[in-house]
Amino acid sequence: MSKEIILTESGLKKLEEELTYLKGEKRQEISERIKVALGFGDLSENSEYDEAKNEQGLLEMKISQLEEKLRNATVMDDDDISTEVVSVGTRVKLLDLDEDEKLEYSIVGVNEVDLDNNMISNESPIALGIIGKKKGQIVDVSVPSGATLKFKILKIEKI
Repeated sequence: MSKEIILTESGLKKLEEELTYLKGEKRQEISERIKVALGFGDLSENSEYDEAKNEQGLLEMKISQLEEKLRNATVMDDDDISTEVVSVGTRVKLLDLDEDEKLEYSIVGVNEVDLDNNMISNESPIALGIIGKKKGQIVDVSVPSGATLKFKILKIEKI
């Protein structure tokens, strides 16, 4: 049994685009490399052929993994995302009460994490601590270091 994959609509689109690229352009590119390498003759000593075949195997594995993710994906419909409570598909503004610092996170599925853009997994400690909470609530969040962080939820909006 495969694990359910939660995606936003933009995350679904990104995975579908990647799959299309891999199945089309990337497959064709590797196929051409194999054809060229075959032209070099003796396959027993043909490192270009071996490399291209290995890359082809890795590509097919990646395609298979993406197809599996898409089969098991649950897409958060924009219309189903509420700004009343924190959930996947929301952007949350928090006040770190210990540091008196404002933070902003977008809650996304595991496959869409982008820490450079403050997009955190719905399975991360902070997300787990704030999902289901409302604006104005003060929340204690336990983090792996053993510390407990205290946040006030200032704003909830759709991503």
